[in-house]
Amino acid sequence: MTGSARAPRRKDALSRGLIIQTAIEILDSGGEKALTLRALTVRLGTGYGAIYHHVADKNDLLATATDDVIAGVLSGVVADADARTALHRLALGLFDAIDAHPWVGAELSRQPWRPALLDFYESIGRLVDALGVPEEARFDAAGTLVNYVLGVAAQNAANARLLAGSDTDRETFLEDAATQWAQIDPGRYPFVHAAATRLGEHDDREQFLVGVDIFLAGISVLR
Repeated sequence: MTGSARAPRRKDALSRGLIIQTAIEILDSGGEKALTLRALTVRLGTGYGAIYHHVADKNDLLATATDDVIAGVLSGVVADADARTALHRLALGLFDAIDAHPWVGAELSRQPWRPALLDFYESIGRLVDALGVPEEARFDAAGTLVNYVLGVAAQNAANARLLAGSDTDRETFLEDAATQWAQIDPGRYPFVHAAATRLGEHDDREQFLVGVDIFLAGISVLR
């Protein structure tokens, strides 16, 4: 007998939802390069025709998987939470989702206005309205917060992807960076030099939330 053994064909119905969930699992474990239609057919025990019946191609898979992750963030926000609490949960929910699925950040940079992201933007806008921000400032306020959340989350994911491809973990990387900052000329870079001690011990998630609170403090001035 030659060649590799084929995975047994599945006997139950194949759904688009199952395909997307399986794609997410492959993306989480191996990144975008690991997601191929071949990998899906093997994992699901099906043929190419069954996959193509539900999705057009790999790009469709990536886009839909991204929408699925963001939709999960939106569904996790309690409807009766006050606007400030809900904004915290939305912002942190997206940050955590991109941290857990770094490929989402990369996909959003390629297609920044996915349908689910529009839902996220809509949710932010309504909550900004609920905080009493004047109509003339609402567009800028909502857009600024969305850009902050996406920008920081995507950068955090990019850092994680970079470190994943090296032999250095986050703690070691920050310690090395802090050592370099501490050696910088304090006369020319007094702030950077002083911040060296904080760089090595700071928590990205906590720092992200501080940024959200600074934004919300600014909103209170608009009211």
